[in-house]
Amino acid sequence: MKKIVCFLFLWGLLSVRCLGGSGGDSLVVMFWNLENFFDYVDGGTGESDKEFSSFGGRRWSKRKFYAKCDAIAKSIFWAGEECGRMPDAIGFAEVENKGVLYKLLNSTLLRKYDYKIVHFDSGDRRGIDVALLYRESVFEKISVSLKVPQEDGNKIATRDILQVCLKNRMGQKINLIVNHHPSKFGGAGASAARRDAAMLALRQMCDSLVAVGEPHIVAMGDFNDNPDGNQFNMLDGILANMSDSLYAQGLGTIRYEGRWDLIDMFLVSPKLAEYSRMDILQIPFLMTYEKKYPGFKPLRTYSGPRYIGGVSDHCPIILKLSGFNITR
Repeated sequence: MKKIVCFLFLWGLLSVRCLGGSGGDSLVVMFWNLENFFDYVDGGTGESDKEFSSFGGRRWSKRKFYAKCDAIAKSIFWAGEECGRMPDAIGFAEVENKGVLYKLLNSTLLRKYDYKIVHFDSGDRRGIDVALLYRESVFEKISVSLKVPQEDGNKIATRDILQVCLKNRMGQKINLIVNHHPSKFGGAGASAARRDAAMLALRQMCDSLVAVGEPHIVAMGDFNDNPDGNQFNMLDGILANMSDSLYAQGLGTIRYEGRWDLIDMFLVSPKLAEYSRMDILQIPFLMTYEKKYPGFKPLRTYSGPRYIGGVSDHCPIILKLSGFNITR
């Protein structure tokens, strides 16, 4: 992996502020937008699939793909070390298919852990989906559902919203919802209706869960807007945004022209909010210094057309629920 900035003196500066201790009776959930986590084979499913192939514009090779797998796995282990325990569940955005997740789990030391995959292909134009990993020793999968945002009664060609109901060994159930809402590509105004539709779909999913007596909800994802975006008002009274205090401090998950935006976040049901804490992971070996706008930012896989060997332009995030008991 080339040009990865890893200075020891930055460790304390960039390290995540996870709740202390060895994990104990808590639940650790991670989310990360992996930015174009494609395999290296052109499966004929779209321009992005072709671009990220051995003969495509990116010259995306087997070697580069597995280097990205190794960096992702190393980052998950780093997060586990910081938080006292490997994440119990991990939500991802921008994965091409189930195959890339299978390779991630089986080609790295993550194979020593019992992560299981929940993934479905969506109708997204770029061919990217959301997914969830969960540890089988911690959870039993109870149910899975998908919701596609709609505009004027028609499904939008975007990522599905993935909801997975899990039960721990104490019999407690929790519903994890993974989101990747439409971007502001083309301008915030032009995309507002699509982003509102995605937030409405999330609200409807949460309303349905509450109606059937499922009060433990954690929605995670890349919402492509900061916490003060108007569409978050749709979630008032049903989900609390755990990123509000971080945003007030000027922190974020993606840096553009020297400014941090906090578009990756956790939103939790009121019953969980007082026990929950969100943190942003600035992983030292996946941060790079930007000269034009002085400061550190996440190290991407590509800088324009140039391969630089990072993972994503997004920082991963962590949620720790101190009151959700887990028996090992």
